[in-house]
Amino acid sequence: MNIILIACGVGVIIWLVYLILDRRKRKSANDLLSNEESKDINDHVEKNKARTQQESHKARNEALIHYSEYTLSARERTEAIVIGYLLFFALGYLFYNNLILAGVTGCFGFVNPKFKRKKLLEKRKNELNLQFKQALYSLSSSLSVGRSVENGFEETIKDLRLLYPDPTTYIIREFEIITHRIQNGEPIERALMDFSERAQLEDIENFTDVFISCKRTGGDLVEIIRRTSNIIGDKLEIQQEISVMVAQKRFESKALSIAPVMIVAFLSFSSPDYMAPMHSGMGYLIMTIALVVLAACYWVTQRIMKIKV
Repeated sequence: MNIILIACGVGVIIWLVYLILDRRKRKSANDLLSNEESKDINDHVEKNKARTQQESHKARNEALIHYSEYTLSARERTEAIVIGYLLFFALGYLFYNNLILAGVTGCFGFVNPKFKRKKLLEKRKNELNLQFKQALYSLSSSLSVGRSVENGFEETIKDLRLLYPDPTTYIIREFEIITHRIQNGEPIERALMDFSERAQLEDIENFTDVFISCKRTGGDLVEIIRRTSNIIGDKLEIQQEISVMVAQKRFESKALSIAPVMIVAFLSFSSPDYMAPMHSGMGYLIMTIALVVLAACYWVTQRIMKIKV
């Protein structure tokens, strides 16, 4: 009976999520349709021109990736909510042995999309930072043989395509955008500054500042790019060494966080009478305190393991 109720509850939650998403889509579509119907015929040509300019500007902004922003798709958001709800529901039922309290605990799963978005943002930035290191090595080699900065970026794209066969690789797309802007007559300083503002990475910001200063003052670009690439490479190597050293401790912290939950599960299934006092009266308060302490310990361990160079 409990399993049937759990399945029904999960099904209702999933149905509600899809219903909300579908209503939002319909509402946005209806708003767009009503706005189009309310246009005046007299200024139809003028507004069409303005709309064309807005669409072209929007298409340009969509082609440019803002690495500090990430919008989950409807599928990703739904999956995150369902997985989070099921995990918290199971945890709540394990600690409280009560479907109502388990359902309330499962509502914490609705914050799971926020954590998933943060994780995807961090992963994307790490990939871009590692790819930028390889791009600097290639750019330094191109400039050292006497190529101009513009030709150096074009040659770097060719080298990057050998390292990353996927044409949608972040650094390849960014260097292609920089090259296209240079070909259209835009200063390279502005193109690099735009890339730096969208990337929001310390290494890229430092490189851009040094590059612009060197370009304006007439410094040795080859030497500066070589030193910058070496510094960034050493920094990434230190980060990788720290990650390897902390990997074991991170696994141990996860094991210690799961251990109390496993103990409660073992006692609940093997000796239900022994855990019965914890599922009534003051037992609910004790279990709530235990969950809060476990969550606090997990948060502290994650903060300790997060080491920045």
